[in-house]
Amino acid sequence: MGERPIAARATDLVKDFDGKRAVDGVSLTVPESSITGILGPNGAGKTTCLRIMLGIIDPSSGTRSLLGHDRPIEIAHEIGYLPEERGLYPAMPTVEALAFMGALRGLPLKEGRSRALKLLEQSGHADWAKRPIRTLSKGMAQTVQLLGTIIHEPRLIVLDEPFAGLDAINQQKLEQLIRDQAAAGVTVIFSTHVIAHAERLCERIAIIAEGKAVFEGDVDEARGRLRPIVHLRTRAKDGPWRDALPRSASLVGGEWRFELPASGPEPLLKALIEGSAGIETLSIERAGLHDAFIAIAGEAAARQMGHVPVSEEAA
Repeated sequence: MGERPIAARATDLVKDFDGKRAVDGVSLTVPESSITGILGPNGAGKTTCLRIMLGIIDPSSGTRSLLGHDRPIEIAHEIGYLPEERGLYPAMPTVEALAFMGALRGLPLKEGRSRALKLLEQSGHADWAKRPIRTLSKGMAQTVQLLGTIIHEPRLIVLDEPFAGLDAINQQKLEQLIRDQAAAGVTVIFSTHVIAHAERLCERIAIIAEGKAVFEGDVDEARGRLRPIVHLRTRAKDGPWRDALPRSASLVGGEWRFELPASGPEPLLKALIEGSAGIETLSIERAGLHDAFIAIAGEAAARQMGHVPVSEEAA
């Protein structure tokens, strides 16, 4: 099986505003039917990158293409976009608001109303159809905008901080909507400062800090930047097997924790068994995206996003 076609590509994007560089050489490759997350703290340049890729603003230098077009604004009808700044006409009934959003992407109003009713029913919100937008809560209105983003059945969906303002239940529903769209062949790009969403959803990520893409690639590749962690409990408290543990090994609550040596687990197991350590439990845990993000972007960026190392949380 060959490589998948590329749905979106950015190469060395640069954007200056009044002498200040907001985006500094960002490159990004998004395969078709994939879910790609753009991670970074507020002010890192995520929204500017998305707007450049969508053709809403032009880069100071660099190139971008969406669905094979280097002028993305000309294929807006094939793209669904949820901006960070959201807004709906408050007096408009929900079904009409959805049909209107579809019309902005070339969908006839009659067809838009039909699809709107179907989307509301599928999402469990059929009772919202005739309710004016002003009677909906903030989270409900955001759900309507999310449905309006896909009503014209786009090939590519771009969501800017889509989880902001949603409660846990609606965040879960949105995650499922994103998975369903990707399963149907739609390409999804979303920005977020919540690493957990990206870890659950994404195949690829870009990490942006201070306008620069400090990482771009598969999630597994990002996690692979850190060695797995070994968790070990033994019956014996001491013995010759201790020499097999790395010097950095620490004993926490009766459990040894250390990075898996480059030689792999086999020599370690051999030394533990021959040294009569009495293995009670031994597990190897791959690094999570949270730890990988800190390692790649640095603790300053992690703090800006509200993430701190576990050791400091416990302090």
